[in-house]
Amino acid sequence: MRRRRWDIPGALAAAFLACGLPAQAQLPPTGGDTIKQGFEAAWARQPEQRAAALRRDAAVAGERAAQRWSPEPPALDLTAKSDRTTNNSGAREYEATVAVPLWLPRERSHSLAAASAESDAVEARLLATRWRLAAEVREAHWAHQRARLERSLAQQRLENAQQLAADVARRVKAGDLARSDGHQAEGAVAAADSAVAEATVALSQAAQRWISLTGKAAPARDEVISEVAPPAAMPDATHPTLRELAARADVARRQAELAGAQTRANPELRLGVSRERAELGERYAQALVVGVRIPLGSHSRSESKIATAGAEQLEAETQLSLEQARIEAEVQAARERVAALTTAVAAAERRSRLAGESRAFFAKSFRLGETDLPTRLRVEQEATDAERQATRSRIELAAAISQWRQSLGLLPE
Repeated sequence: MRRRRWDIPGALAAAFLACGLPAQAQLPPTGGDTIKQGFEAAWARQPEQRAAALRRDAAVAGERAAQRWSPEPPALDLTAKSDRTTNNSGAREYEATVAVPLWLPRERSHSLAAASAESDAVEARLLATRWRLAAEVREAHWAHQRARLERSLAQQRLENAQQLAADVARRVKAGDLARSDGHQAEGAVAAADSAVAEATVALSQAAQRWISLTGKAAPARDEVISEVAPPAAMPDATHPTLRELAARADVARRQAELAGAQTRANPELRLGVSRERAELGERYAQALVVGVRIPLGSHSRSESKIATAGAEQLEAETQLSLEQARIEAEVQAARERVAALTTAVAAAERRSRLAGESRAFFAKSFRLGETDLPTRLRVEQEATDAERQATRSRIELAAAISQWRQSLGLLPE
C-alpha cells in the first residue's frame, strides 16, 4: 500500500528532552513554512496592516507636536480704532499683536511622554492583531490538514474495498464463495464510497476557509510539516496580549499625568506694535506692545479626564493580571498536551504497524480459502482504523505544537 511521508522537526525530540517530556515519537526533521506563508498572505489582506503606516505617522506627528516650543500655533490679532463715526477729528489707532500660547508647568514633558506611550501602544496593538490572526491561520491550516487526511484515508479505504470486492466477485463466479459474500463486499464498497463523498465535502469547506482567510490556494502537499517546538518557558512581558495591555495601561497613566498638569487654560504671551494719533495733522506715534494673558481658575474638564484615565488604567492593569494567569495556564495545558500526544503517536504507530502485518496475513489466508469473508472484512477495518489513528495522531501532535507556540505569543516562522 502506498505510504505517505509525515514530517515533524527533529528539534521536537530535543525540545522534549530539554523539557523533561517523553520523546518516544521522534519523527524525521524537515523544512517548510506553509503556515508562515499563509500567515503573511493573510496579514497583507488585513485592514489593520494597510492602515498601519498612517497610524504610525499619526503617532510620530503627536510626538513632534509635543516637542514644539508652543502648545498651539501663534495667533495674529489686528485692531483698528477711529472716531470717524463720532466727531471725526482724525483720531486713529492701529495695533497688530501676535499671541503665543505657553506651556503650563510640566505640561510639555507629560505631553511628550503621553505621545511616546501612544506610539508604543500603536505597535503593541499591531503586534497583538498579528498574533490573533496567526491563531486563525493556524487553526485553518490544521483543519485543512485534517480534512485532507480524512479524504486520503477514505479514498484508500475505497480502493481496498474495491480490490477486495473484485476478488470476491471472481471467487463467487468460480463457486468458491456464496453470493451473500459478494453482497457483503459490495456493501463495504458502497460504505467506503459514501465516506469519500462526505470527506470530499469537508475538504472543500476547509479549503474555502483557508482561501477566504489568505486569498491563496490551500496547501496541496501530503506531508505534515510541523512548526519548531518552542522552548520550555513561560510567557513574559513580550507576549503580544500582555504587551498590548501594558501599553494600554501606560497610555492611561500618561494621560492622567497630562490631565493633572492641564488644570487651566494655557497662558499667552502677546507681542506687537501700535500706531496712533490724537487728531488730524499730527504725526503717528509708534509703541511696542508686550503683554501676558493668564487664565484664572481651574479647568473643570481636567477632573473628568483624570477620572476617565484612572479608570482605564485600573481596568487595563486588572485585565493584565488576569490575562497573565490565563496565559500561564494555557501554556501549561498546551505543553502537557504535546507530551501526551507524543506518547500517543508512538502507540498509534505501533498499533498501525501490527494491524498492517495482520492484514497482510489474513489477506493471504483469505486468498487460500483459510479465512472467511467476515473475518477478512473485520481485519481490513481494524487496519484502516489503526492507520487512520496513526496519521491523525501525527497531525494532532503538529497542531498541538502550533497551539503551544501560539499560547507563548510566537508568530509563525
